[in-house]
Amino acid sequence: MLTRAILVQDLAQARAAATAASDLGVALTLISAPGGAAYLGPGWARALAQAVAHDYPQVALTLILDCGDRPGLVLAALRLGLRDLRFTGRKKAADKLAEIAMAQGARLITGKLRTLDLAREADPAAACRAWLAGP
Repeated sequence: MLTRAILVQDLAQARAAATAASDLGVALTLISAPGGAAYLGPGWARALAQAVAHDYPQVALTLILDCGDRPGLVLAALRLGLRDLRFTGRKKAADKLAEIAMAQGARLITGKLRTLDLAREADPAAACRAWLAGP
Protein backbone atom coordinates (compact mmCIF):
# COMPACT_ATOMS: atom_id res chain seq x y z
CA MET A 1 0.00 0.00 0.00
CA LEU A 2 1.17 3.49 -0.79
CA THR A 3 1.68 5.53 2.33
CA ARG A 4 3.43 8.61 0.99
CA ALA A 5 3.36 10.53 -2.25
CA ILE A 6 4.80 13.82 -3.40
CA LEU A 7 2.32 16.10 -5.13
CA VAL A 8 3.95 17.83 -8.08
CA GLN A 9 2.75 20.52 -10.43
CA ASP A 10 5.62 20.54 -12.91
CA LEU A 11 8.82 18.89 -14.08
CA ALA A 12 11.06 20.98 -11.82
CA GLN A 13 9.22 19.72 -8.75
CA ALA A 14 9.32 16.15 -10.05
CA ARG A 15 13.07 16.43 -10.58
CA ALA A 16 13.58 17.77 -7.05
CA ALA A 17 11.70 14.76 -5.71
CA ALA A 18 13.61 12.34 -7.94
CA THR A 19 16.95 13.81 -6.89
CA ALA A 20 16.05 13.30 -3.23
CA ALA A 21 14.88 9.74 -3.91
CA SER A 22 18.08 8.99 -5.81
CA ASP A 23 20.26 10.44 -3.05
CA LEU A 24 18.43 8.37 -0.43
CA GLY A 25 18.19 5.22 -2.54
CA VAL A 26 14.42 4.95 -2.13
CA ALA A 27 11.46 4.45 -4.43
CA LEU A 28 9.43 7.51 -5.41
CA THR A 29 5.69 8.02 -5.75
CA LEU A 30 4.56 11.22 -7.44
CA ILE A 31 0.95 12.32 -7.71
CA SER A 32 -0.73 15.07 -9.68
CA ALA A 33 -2.84 17.68 -7.96
CA PRO A 34 -6.39 16.65 -7.03
CA GLY A 35 -8.37 16.42 -10.25
CA GLY A 36 -5.17 17.19 -12.17
CA ALA A 37 -6.17 14.96 -15.07
CA ALA A 38 -8.89 17.46 -15.97
CA TYR A 39 -6.54 20.38 -16.59
CA LEU A 40 -3.12 18.77 -17.03
CA GLY A 41 -4.28 15.76 -19.00
CA PRO A 42 -3.11 12.17 -19.20
CA GLY A 43 -0.56 13.12 -21.85
CA TRP A 44 1.13 15.49 -19.39
CA ALA A 45 1.35 12.72 -16.80
CA ARG A 46 2.84 10.28 -19.29
CA ALA A 47 5.39 12.85 -20.51
CA LEU A 48 6.34 13.75 -16.94
CA ALA A 49 6.85 10.10 -15.99
CA GLN A 50 8.91 9.47 -19.12
CA ALA A 51 11.13 12.50 -18.47
CA VAL A 52 11.77 11.54 -14.85
CA ALA A 53 12.39 7.90 -15.74
CA HIS A 54 14.85 8.98 -18.44
CA ASP A 55 16.74 11.39 -16.18
CA TYR A 56 16.67 9.13 -13.07
CA PRO A 57 16.71 5.52 -14.28
CA GLN A 58 17.99 4.39 -10.87
CA VAL A 59 14.79 5.55 -9.14
CA ALA A 60 11.81 3.19 -8.97
CA LEU A 61 9.07 5.62 -10.00
CA THR A 62 5.31 5.46 -9.62
CA LEU A 63 3.25 8.33 -11.01
CA ILE A 64 -0.38 8.58 -9.93
CA LEU A 65 -2.68 10.70 -12.07
CA ASP A 66 -5.56 12.05 -10.00
CA CYS A 67 -8.70 11.88 -12.14
CA GLY A 68 -11.01 13.34 -9.51
CA ASP A 69 -14.55 12.06 -9.86
CA ARG A 70 -14.49 11.81 -13.67
CA PRO A 71 -14.62 8.24 -14.99
CA GLY A 72 -13.90 9.39 -18.53
CA LEU A 73 -10.52 10.71 -17.46
CA VAL A 74 -9.64 7.34 -15.91
CA LEU A 75 -10.52 5.62 -19.19
CA ALA A 76 -8.53 8.16 -21.23
CA ALA A 77 -5.51 7.64 -18.99
CA LEU A 78 -5.77 3.88 -19.35
CA ARG A 79 -5.88 4.26 -23.15
CA LEU A 80 -2.58 6.17 -22.96
CA GLY A 81 -1.02 3.39 -20.93
CA LEU A 82 -0.99 4.99 -17.48
CA ARG A 83 -1.09 2.36 -14.78
CA ASP A 84 -1.69 4.20 -11.48
CA LEU A 85 -4.82 6.31 -11.30
CA ARG A 86 -6.73 7.92 -8.47
CA PHE A 87 -10.52 8.23 -8.58
CA THR A 88 -12.71 9.95 -5.99
CA GLY A 89 -16.12 9.38 -7.53
CA ARG A 90 -18.98 7.12 -6.52
CA LYS A 91 -18.29 3.62 -5.31
CA LYS A 92 -20.30 1.95 -8.07
CA ALA A 93 -18.25 3.74 -10.73
CA ALA A 94 -15.03 3.07 -8.81
CA ASP A 95 -15.78 -0.65 -8.67
CA LYS A 96 -16.34 -0.84 -12.42
CA LEU A 97 -13.27 1.28 -13.19
CA ALA A 98 -11.16 -0.88 -10.86
CA GLU A 99 -12.25 -3.97 -12.83
CA ILE A 100 -11.30 -2.32 -16.12
CA ALA A 101 -7.98 -1.14 -14.71
CA MET A 102 -7.13 -4.54 -13.27
CA ALA A 103 -7.87 -6.21 -16.62
CA GLN A 104 -5.27 -3.90 -18.19
CA GLY A 105 -2.64 -4.43 -15.51
CA ALA A 106 -3.35 -1.07 -13.92
CA ARG A 107 -4.67 -0.09 -10.54
CA LEU A 108 -7.25 2.36 -9.33
CA ILE A 109 -6.57 4.09 -6.03
CA THR A 110 -9.63 5.33 -4.18
CA GLY A 111 -8.37 5.84 -0.65
CA LYS A 112 -6.59 8.77 0.88
CA LEU A 113 -2.87 9.18 0.46
CA ARG A 114 -0.45 11.04 2.66
CA THR A 115 1.06 13.66 0.40
CA LEU A 116 3.71 16.33 0.50
CA ASP A 117 2.56 19.28 -1.63
CA LEU A 118 5.68 20.89 -3.05
CA ALA A 119 3.76 24.03 -3.99
CA ARG A 120 3.59 24.80 -0.26
CA GLU A 121 7.29 24.32 0.41
CA ALA A 122 9.89 27.10 0.41
CA ASP A 123 12.69 24.57 -0.20
CA PRO A 124 11.24 21.68 -2.22
CA ALA A 125 14.50 19.73 -2.31
CA ALA A 126 14.90 19.77 1.48
CA ALA A 127 11.22 18.98 1.98
CA CYS A 128 11.51 15.96 -0.32
CA ARG A 129 14.58 14.65 1.49
CA ALA A 130 12.87 14.98 4.88
CA TRP A 131 9.63 13.43 3.59
CA LEU A 132 11.30 10.47 1.92
CA ALA A 133 13.67 9.82 4.82
CA GLY A 134 10.94 10.06 7.46
CA PRO A 135 9.29 7.18 9.27
